[in-house]
Amino acid sequence: MTTPLWRIALTAPARAADALSAALEPYVSALTAMEDAPGGTWSIEGLSEGEPERPAIVAALAIAAATVGTPPPDTVIEPLPEVDWLALNRQSFPPIREGRVWVRGSHVSEKRPAASIELVVDAARAFGSGSHATTALCLRALQDELRRSRPRRILDLGCGSGILAMAAAKLLPTARVVAVDLDPVSVATAAENARLNRTATRIRTGTSRGWRSRLVQGAAPYDLVLANILAGPLCAMAPDLARGLAAGGRAILSGLMTDQEARVIAAHRAQGLRLMRRYRRDGWSALVLG
Repeated sequence: MTTPLWRIALTAPARAADALSAALEPYVSALTAMEDAPGGTWSIEGLSEGEPERPAIVAALAIAAATVGTPPPDTVIEPLPEVDWLALNRQSFPPIREGRVWVRGSHVSEKRPAASIELVVDAARAFGSGSHATTALCLRALQDELRRSRPRRILDLGCGSGILAMAAAKLLPTARVVAVDLDPVSVATAAENARLNRTATRIRTGTSRGWRSRLVQGAAPYDLVLANILAGPLCAMAPDLARGLAAGGRAILSGLMTDQEARVIAAHRAQGLRLMRRYRRDGWSALVLG
């Protein structure tokens, strides 16, 4: 019998988003924070395996809101209906073909395309299974970058189910990849996917809030950074990226809408990074900076 999942959701003004996210994080197994509109409110949502500590959560959020001078947020804490996660994953995760990379769920019996590199991924409960548009854009940008250079040290920041890390490891067997996420469920899923796809010996996985972990900092500087997350965190981590890139290194950033490009580019330009290339699909963007 599976542990029931609970959802904790709230909306925060932009200036309170970081404080409220940090206050909620100890009480949940997975956390997402998404900007509703540039400069506007943020939607924050966490998942808890088992009934959460409602009074403690409400109190922690109220204290965090007070520190930034905002009222306590209206918070929804509710159980999620029982879900057949495997069936849901199969329905929502059709195969992805981008260049040489073929990503499929284990339920797909379709034959691997000729001359392709196959990844078998069942994302299960992990966050970061990804918008197919942003995943595909990153896979395209990654393959284009490998025509230009042969990076030895690669970071997948916000790895989700590990697709980008495994693609990098299979496309470039001499590289060493660090794959991290702030969601422990995603990290466990990525590690298991790496094992199943025979890339585990070249990928080191771990939990990290951005660049803060010893694993991420210890393996720097990186020749290539992959970050398919959100515009807000990308902007906030621009100084870390500039410090963590090796000389001549490149970063592939996605998880942003086309109307968020200027904001992300400006944040990184302020750190001395230039836009080298951009990719767009279905309203989503991927930026290559260096």
